[in-house]
Amino acid sequence: MAKKQENYLDYVPVISSRNGWDVKEDGKVTVHMVHKGFYAAIAQKFFDRPRVSHIDLDEQGSFVFQQIDGKRTIGDIALLVKEKFPEEDPPLYARLIKYMQILRNNRFIYFQGKDKMPK
Repeated sequence: MAKKQENYLDYVPVISSRNGWDVKEDGKVTVHMVHKGFYAAIAQKFFDRPRVSHIDLDEQGSFVFQQIDGKRTIGDIALLVKEKFPEEDPPLYARLIKYMQILRNNRFIYFQGKDKMPK
């Protein structure tokens, strides 16, 4: 039996409370990623790694991140991106889905009803 293909456009992304974030004056988002766990503690102690990394998102990434409210689907956000950035490349949906996957893999977001809420 063939595996059912996921439709990411129906997923509802939610920003994880695991990391803090803020919006700078220029409208760009900075995510503050706290490094926790055993290996992070070793890296901080012996290799002078920071406890918190500050990840600056670009203009389009910041816009997308700010549209995540726990109610809009990825499809809804795609329409807002299309409206805000009409000059962008045509594979909008594929690029947006890949961006959401990256945010999810880095635990910046989770998908409501699909993932457990991160601690």
